[in-house]
Amino acid sequence: MATINKGENKFYVGDSIKDPMAEITFVQNGDNRLIIDHTYVSDELRGQGIAGDLVEKVVLFAREKGKKVMPLCPYAKDKIKKTPAYQDVVE
Repeated sequence: MATINKGENKFYVGDSIKDPMAEITFVQNGDNRLIIDHTYVSDELRGQGIAGDLVEKVVLFAREKGKKVMPLCPYAKDKIKKTPAYQDVVE
């Protein structure tokens, strides 16, 4: 499994936060909401479940911080909708 790093309003895979091999970004909206706005996985990492791992990181982060998640990114929206264990954080 690839190492997932935490950056400012993102989780990412790779050595460079500015040029990640995969990432999921979110913005804080109000005190209790994280809006997932983008998910990216390079061709090199596709098909390894990295995007799903990134969504899970945001969900766990939201739980830890007592926040809800609003997925605007189509991938994250679909993944969260299809994962019953994530429903507690969906706004």
